[in-house]
Amino acid sequence: MLKRDEYIKQIVPFINKDVIKVLTGIRRSGKSVMLKLLMEELKKRKINENQFIYINFENLKYRNLKNYEKLYDFILNKVNKKYKNYYIFLDEIQEVKEWERCVNSLRVNEEFNFDIYITGSNAKLLSGQLSTYLAGRYIEFVVYPFSFKEFFEIIQEKNQEIKVKEAFQNYVKFGGMPFLHNLDYNFEASMQYLQDLYASIILKDITQRNNIRDTDLLERIINYVVMNIGNTFSATSISKFFKSENRKVATETILNYIKACEEAFLVYRVARNDLLGKKILNVNEKYYIADHGIREAIMENNQKNINQVLENIVYFEMLRRGYNVKIGKVDNLEVDFVCKKNDETIYIQVSYLLASEDTKEREFSVLENIKDNYPKYVLSTDEFDMSRNGIKHMNLIEFLTKDSRNFKNNLCN
Repeated sequence: MLKRDEYIKQIVPFINKDVIKVLTGIRRSGKSVMLKLLMEELKKRKINENQFIYINFENLKYRNLKNYEKLYDFILNKVNKKYKNYYIFLDEIQEVKEWERCVNSLRVNEEFNFDIYITGSNAKLLSGQLSTYLAGRYIEFVVYPFSFKEFFEIIQEKNQEIKVKEAFQNYVKFGGMPFLHNLDYNFEASMQYLQDLYASIILKDITQRNNIRDTDLLERIINYVVMNIGNTFSATSISKFFKSENRKVATETILNYIKACEEAFLVYRVARNDLLGKKILNVNEKYYIADHGIREAIMENNQKNINQVLENIVYFEMLRRGYNVKIGKVDNLEVDFVCKKNDETIYIQVSYLLASEDTKEREFSVLENIKDNYPKYVLSTDEFDMSRNGIKHMNLIEFLTKDSRNFKNNLCN
């Protein structure tokens, strides 16, 4: 089991603090494992496991606890005065109706101190009544599928001889869903698992939660979005696409369906920034899929669309490293990623290979047109350094295996 130390380091400062720790992310990204890793961390701190209360609401054993009052009573019946502090782990909490009432009551309990950790696979978890009951009392950690660095580490456990390039080829194909490690990355078994996972997300996290009846239309919209990851488009362009196939679909319906996919953490929408006009553009945004292995399972063409997939990988890598990521626009040119964290800004272009002068010109010239002094990088799989005019060129695989905590310093060296 991979330790996922980066997540543990983010959460540790909040242990025994009066905030609800909320772990969100796409289904099967490793949130349940994170709860178990947190339990292990607490044991290292000499916390007795009798002080742990863990409930997975996808387990039928707890089917009678999907009401906030029953859940509250169940937890209070589990504790006794032998311990003052208890650690509550509630997995897939969105299955409990009005769960936030229970969690808030536990938080303000005067007899016991409850340190509460919850997971959920829907962004609605942090909306609505939660803002009333837990305003300012929770902190969110998004758990993503394995990064390439994590993927490489876990694949080396079974094959220490594997080279980083071969591992990266596998990563492009399989993506980062943690369970695939249990399948030894057998291609047929892995693709079947990812297809079933995709179907489960559509059924449980999208159609059921949003009362969507036209699942065929939903899947067609998802297919369009997933096929066009990394490309700018609008709901209107999707509507026109359907019209060309003699199917009329309202733009509002398309927007609602895509929003439901975002709430299930299946796809992520990225806004565009006009870097000269300093404003956010509300048209022709980009979308990326939470795990590119799912794209391979439903589209079977990751290698064919390698530039799109590499963009997808870099986008989520920057999210993992704590950056807010947008697309940049400079006149008629586009910057793949404008990444901001605190007072730090980084511009990134992504390309599979800088195989021609035209490609090099396209990737470097847009960055050369940005007249500020923030770092600018072109990432590709080329092994020769092609840096020019203050713009750093870096091998993409090397970038993905760098220590994310010292990202900026590592790039500058």
